[in-house]
Amino acid sequence: MTLTMAAKGRELIVSKIIGRDEIRLRLASMGFVSGAKCALVNEINGNLITMIKDTRIALDKSLGNRIIVRQEESE
Repeated sequence: MTLTMAAKGRELIVSKIIGRDEIRLRLASMGFVSGAKCALVNEINGNLITMIKDTRIALDKSLGNRIIVRQEESE
């Protein structure tokens, strides 16, 4: 599922980033790399507030649709 479809507050793991090289590099510089843990904090006016590596980052929906995530498996 994409980050825009994820439920708020759930622990997620980035599976992959889709898009052009420039977009993948931009998201990677923010910490969105395969295997990174993140969470969707809130959605405000079409913008996504995310938490990754103890940092809150705001993304627009077009970038959120390029981040493929999966839910962290419970032990």
